Amino acid sequence: MTDKPLPSTPSFRLEGRRALVTGGGRGIGHAASVALAEAGAHVTLCARTASDVEHAAAAIRDRGFHADALALDVTDVDAFRKAIDNRAPYDVFVNNAGTNRPNPFLDVPVEDFDVVMNLNVRAAYFAAQSVARRMVESGTRGSIINMSSQMGHVGGPNRTLYCASKWAMEGFSKAMALDLASHGIRVNTICPTFIETPMTQPFLENEAFKQSVLAKIKLGRLGTVSDLMGAIVFLAGDASSLMTGSSLVIDGGWTAE
Repeated sequence: MTDKPLPSTPSFRLEGRRALVTGGGRGIGHAASVALAEAGAHVTLCARTASDVEHAAAAIRDRGFHADALALDVTDVDAFRKAIDNRAPYDVFVNNAGTNRPNPFLDVPVEDFDVVMNLNVRAAYFAAQSVARRMVESGTRGSIINMSSQMGHVGGPNRTLYCASKWAMEGFSKAMALDLASHGIRVNTICPTFIETPMTQPFLENEAFKQSVLAKIKLGRLGTVSDLMGAIVFLAGDASSLMTGSSLVIDGGWTAE
């Protein structure tokens, strides 16, 4: 026998914390909002379509959890900053809003480049900056979770544009982590494989494409939003308190090869 005390597992609970999720009306963002609310956080669901986030927030409240809606287009950097400045600081930010316009490299139009990079890089970068500034002003030791992709670690056919945006996110996330560490603010990314969501559904309806994806996922199945929910709660709270500047790659083995 020994009198040495046993170590304690850090809590995965988030009571008393405020969380903001962009792209929170559907897909991965909605699942992230549910996961954080179930863990005890008060969650603000943000998206440009008011009906989407209001309905999603109401559904969370109907289950006895805490949620509200913020109808806002994150590509309007000034409007987003003003909204954040007028709210209490958030403890957790899931920087999830994003898009994809796949095309062969030789066929990518300037319009598509501008749309994808404007949302996936410019808006994501300045949204994180706005939230982080409020954290620093208030002395909040928070967690920023940038929703990246396995395509931020590898390449893929017809994905030059999406890969460019997610490799950029991986880079600025690591540098953000260094800049914010002295403030006790952690920055990490989640990098999913193909997840069955409204955004990926049109692509996965092509059976040949779906089979090509499954051939790369070593566990032999597509991802679901539930596959990401535990990772989101983990990165949001004390269980990951020594983790910053890192990526959680949830890809079924895609990038292991």
